[in-house]
Amino acid sequence: MHKITKRSLLVVLFLFLFAGIASAAPKYKWSFAQPWPRPVADKGYQFFCDKVKEYTNGDIEIKLYSNGLLGTHDESLHGVRDGSIEIATLSPYVNLVPGGMMNWMPWTVSTFDEARVAYAYPDGVLFKVMEVAWQEVGVQMLFSCSQGAYGLANNVRPLRTPDDLKNLKMRVSSSMASVMCLGNMGSGTGMTMETIPWAEIYNALSRKVVDGCWDMWPSLVDERHVEVLKYYTHGLLNWDANNVVINKKLWDSLDPKYKEAIFKAGAEAEQYLNDLYEAEEKKYIEKLEKDYPNFEITWLTPEETAVWREKANMPAIWKELCDPWLEKHWPGQNMGEKIQADLAAIRDKVAAEKAGK
Repeated sequence: MHKITKRSLLVVLFLFLFAGIASAAPKYKWSFAQPWPRPVADKGYQFFCDKVKEYTNGDIEIKLYSNGLLGTHDESLHGVRDGSIEIATLSPYVNLVPGGMMNWMPWTVSTFDEARVAYAYPDGVLFKVMEVAWQEVGVQMLFSCSQGAYGLANNVRPLRTPDDLKNLKMRVSSSMASVMCLGNMGSGTGMTMETIPWAEIYNALSRKVVDGCWDMWPSLVDERHVEVLKYYTHGLLNWDANNVVINKKLWDSLDPKYKEAIFKAGAEAEQYLNDLYEAEEKKYIEKLEKDYPNFEITWLTPEETAVWREKANMPAIWKELCDPWLEKHWPGQNMGEKIQADLAAIRDKVAAEKAGK
């Protein structure tokens, strides 16, 4: 009798443990593709994965695959679209996402404080428009990873006014909005532009094929562009941001409570990433100032910046590049003008808050 009781107890205990293990198993196990080697961004993406698990009580488990382990950028996008990859961080290049230019039009966002507002879920002006852009190609946007502003660098002279672009030969990419913007800022100065792949910038500068290029703090240091450049003026072009997206069919099938949890995790991850990259930016600047004393950084006043902005003539570029796509999705609503006005309001508010500190 004693043996039977003991055996029964063991069976009951086994069943209890088995049921506990079974109930703890996630309902969803997803992959998160990160196609680039970016350790700072990976911290934010892992934060997101951890928060999703926390906010769904373990029902959703996401594994981050960094450094292109699941494929190149374009392969990752195709994977998310066909469902073989659930989530990825991607760049909305216009050849892949027709409305993608809205993500990084020049002179939209210039600081992390502006990015914290413009890209934020659910009401950020750039979140709302990019959500529609991604849905158009079969994916749902979750949040963004801002990496900072581009500036203009060269080997001839400091750039304080657009006239300082005189006779410079500048490297550009195939990013039409940026090319048009730089062309406007350099109009009448004799500046010329040459399209060169990003990976060839260092050699092109060292061999004096070009005098300058648009650049960023991380690239100046990590890609050693500072070794072949003398001058840098920060904040004269685009804001760089990637978007984290999920397969649309999967997203639409989720219980609303999971969607809410994922958006909550994404919003927190986005702000965490803003903090990480802003702190990293300060480190890059400190390193440049300490280790490269002959490299000259030009900081513009708001009044000097306004001169560049005006000469860029962004309303005309928006009208040509953005309005046709915006009109398709928001017919008769003048969305281009509204978005630019919203971005200007964010810029003015951030500037006023900074001045009041």
